[in-house]
Amino acid sequence: MKRIGVLSDTHGKLREEVLQILRECDVILHAGDINTPQVLERLREIAPLYVVRGNADKEWAEELPQTLSAEVCGLRVFMVHNKKEIPADLTGYDLVIYGHSHKYEERREENRLYLNPGSCGPRRFSQPVTMAVVEVEEGEIRVWKKDIAQQATEATAGSCEQKETVFTEKELRAILRDVDKGKSVSEIAAKYGISREMAEQICRLYLTHPGIDAAGVKEKMAMPRDR
Repeated sequence: MKRIGVLSDTHGKLREEVLQILRECDVILHAGDINTPQVLERLREIAPLYVVRGNADKEWAEELPQTLSAEVCGLRVFMVHNKKEIPADLTGYDLVIYGHSHKYEERREENRLYLNPGSCGPRRFSQPVTMAVVEVEEGEIRVWKKDIAQQATEATAGSCEQKETVFTEKELRAILRDVDKGKSVSEIAAKYGISREMAEQICRLYLTHPGIDAAGVKEKMAMPRDR
């Protein structure tokens, strides 16, 4: 039996829980939004790596392919970061890997497995932190969803997970609209599943910098780029 570790949207972060799972795998597939070459260097130390470039991977990743077609553990695999860029004709492929949405998805169509492992990088709001392991044995494919969020929360008692929250400008705009409506810090923290400290920081930046928008708040908080 062969094991394929599948991950995406690490955004510069490799959790120890993820590395432990990958050490039991024969091959690693990364569906993009890596953010730093150090992530790839670390993964290559563990197992052979197949990777595609994500929309957040900038100049350093110019040599990475946008799509990839390869034979992996006896499977014909197609990889791309964004689901919208999957070609219509996938004749001959057994496994299609993609990411971008940060949401786990697994479905089978015409004897073909489509798999988005979700994101196992910095946590966004209350979204799960996930990856997947594909087991291949005598032509049979089994998929195991790995919920890293639960493991990480148990290991950190939740406090570190709050600090790792990543926002898009769209999400920040929604928070700022609630600030304009007069919602309290506690109400904002509860509504968006973030710590009170994080909510206070956003509100303070917004209220003490007249004219600042969501992009400006995001920049001052030194948060990662949008997906």
